[in-house]
Amino acid sequence: MNFKRMWAVLVSRNYEFLRDRAAFGWNFLFPFLIVAGFALVFGNDNRAQFKVGVFPVAPETAVESLELPDRFKETLYLDLIYFDSFDQALDRLSHHKIDILIKNSPRPWQYWISDTSPKGYVAEKIFRESTVPLEVFDELLRKEAITTVQIRYIDWLFPGILGMNMMFSALYGVGFVIVRYRKNGVLKRLKATPVTALEYLTAQMLSRVFLIMFTIVIVWFGCDLTFDFHTQGSVFDAAVVFTMGAIALSSMGLLIASRGTSEEFANGVINFISWPMMFLSEVWFSLEGAPGWIKTIAGFLPLTRMLSAIRDILNDGATLAQVGPDLMFLGVVSLACILAASWLFSWTK
Repeated sequence: MNFKRMWAVLVSRNYEFLRDRAAFGWNFLFPFLIVAGFALVFGNDNRAQFKVGVFPVAPETAVESLELPDRFKETLYLDLIYFDSFDQALDRLSHHKIDILIKNSPRPWQYWISDTSPKGYVAEKIFRESTVPLEVFDELLRKEAITTVQIRYIDWLFPGILGMNMMFSALYGVGFVIVRYRKNGVLKRLKATPVTALEYLTAQMLSRVFLIMFTIVIVWFGCDLTFDFHTQGSVFDAAVVFTMGAIALSSMGLLIASRGTSEEFANGVINFISWPMMFLSEVWFSLEGAPGWIKTIAGFLPLTRMLSAIRDILNDGATLAQVGPDLMFLGVVSLACILAASWLFSWTK
């Protein structure tokens, strides 16, 4: 491998990206949009989790004047939505726009839920519990305090959002670019130069990794100023894992783009790979309690191993040595994909 030729391809690719004002502007602006979105969605720790419809109630009615259980009106994470008529409220309930519907009247209280709504089931339990005197629970239950570090949901979720953004940027950014080059005949001209397939693909991967890490730095510091992330481990160690993950995902993009001139086909293959990773890699939710075979499949996905290592570092204070198996897995995937892509690579077809 000639590093001078590879560096020339890397520099030319970066220049091309910088000169494309639309692409550069979007990639520079997109991180700030992510920060703004996080601030809007997760800026309030007391955001509502359940939507409660109440009828018949005028829009300007105060919560204190509702004829509902006092403990229910004081419950956190409930969003009370007023309706004038029963028909309008029932329509919203049947379309899952509210989780439970309660009639504003003296005892006995009437309520409606959708049997197909999991949130409606939980909202019903909350409403029924609020009608029982607290003394009953004091005799049966005893609340204990958590002695370990309590991790906020945003601290657990944020690495998953970054990982998902990395995955799409790596797969689409690398895959589409090379397929388009081949389709437009750019690779055909490069074939006449001394640049080898391995040098060219490595340069493309490094260029994409640089862009991904640039985006992550902006999003990380922007969101940290807004949410004040609670990190137990080293941010530098997390950056190492992010870099290894970006290399692994970009290498997968190179493998997808090693052949073919159809952008539509490349899009289909990328979707086939990215969507399972998005749902099985614990981006949004934990797989705790899922069947064993699902966990086994998820364990072979690069995004799963990257997010597991990052959360171990940031949420539990693990070191690079402790997440060594995950880093080794990402390194093996990166090496295998880029070598396979170099072997299968075609400049023209």
